Amino acid sequence: LPNSPEIIYGAGFSFGNSSWDISGFLQGSARSSFMINVPNMTPFYLNGGSQNGLLQIIADNHWQENNRNSYAFWPRLSNTISANNSQVSSWWLQDGSFIRLKSAELGYQLPAKGLKRLGMSSVRLYINATNLFSISSFKLWDPEMGASGLGYPVQRVYNVGAKVSF
Repeated sequence: LPNSPEIIYGAGFSFGNSSWDISGFLQGSARSSFMINVPNMTPFYLNGGSQNGLLQIIADNHWQENNRNSYAFWPRLSNTISANNSQVSSWWLQDGSFIRLKSAELGYQLPAKGLKRLGMSSVRLYINATNLFSISSFKLWDPEMGASGLGYPVQRVYNVGAKVSF
């Protein structure tokens, strides 16, 4: 599989009536892959002046004397980069395909009847969010971040608001 996605796609939707509306946008990529950057995830290793943390999958699934699993995710736990852990192989190759609900919004238009005595012509209440969830076979971090997945993650943002017209 290629490092750069061969397919990038998106689709939007919007439905509504006189009171309610809902909209959203799905985004994704397909036919892409990446190699996990082993030095960036080696636990306890001093990497660029700061020490790497220990990912839960490594803590739970590494080879050890009392767990001789030859298919453990992390071959050998160490505070240095071990040649045994960082052999270039398809073991570190991951599927980078995903689909994400990039944005969604739900709105409600208040009935105009009661608004006139308050001096308003319309009020629309809404809630929206970005990056609500993604679906991918890769579960360690956001697949859109690829090999640099231990960097700053994609943010999930929620907003609540009102649009008032006078």
